[in-house]
Amino acid sequence: MTNDPGLHALPSTVEFGGRELTITPAVVETERGLVLFDVGPADSGAVNALETHLRSLEYDLADIWLVVLTHHDGDHAGALATLLDRTDAVVAAHREEVPYITGDRAPIKSSGDRYPPVTVDIALSDGVRIPTLAGPMDVLETPGHTPGHISLYFPESALLVAGDALVADREAPLSGPKPRFTADMDRALESVAELGTLEIDHTLCYHGGYVERGAERIREIAAAARE
Repeated sequence: MTNDPGLHALPSTVEFGGRELTITPAVVETERGLVLFDVGPADSGAVNALETHLRSLEYDLADIWLVVLTHHDGDHAGALATLLDRTDAVVAAHREEVPYITGDRAPIKSSGDRYPPVTVDIALSDGVRIPTLAGPMDVLETPGHTPGHISLYFPESALLVAGDALVADREAPLSGPKPRFTADMDRALESVAELGTLEIDHTLCYHGGYVERGAERIREIAAAARE
């Protein structure tokens, strides 16, 4: 994916909402093992796909010690209960996302059905820093897509793991959040503008994967939204 040691994109195609969906979870290596960003939909084969990727990297599911959810949507968090049946991983999410993941609130975009709830062990907030073999990883609050959406930023390599704050599956190499799936579009675009102030050279999106575009393109997206 990049020249950065220890960071790996794990793309797969899964079933979600009656259609095929390409998703891009990722892992970063740490002294304790692997940190996983997002999992995939429930009952989709997402965990098996993760296992296959990890074996190619000479790891196993059991090497995941921490799962960081960018937000609570079912295509990101739905398979988490299945993963936890096979690992002892700790789960972390932004404090605003916790009640949706634990089942105390229905997912914002749910039509009534929901994925199995799980316990969240760590409530994250802006500025939390986690050491990794790819350098320090900073938690960034990027709300809008959901109330507590987060992105992950690796300042040493100028890499952004965007979650759904940005997408790369349109004709443009990097685009803003999709209005259809965004709870608060105005706030989401404010988050995009804030990301544009950072030194970002390349971006990993959950939808669309890795692109060699960063802050310049992000600023263009924010400026276009203001027109």
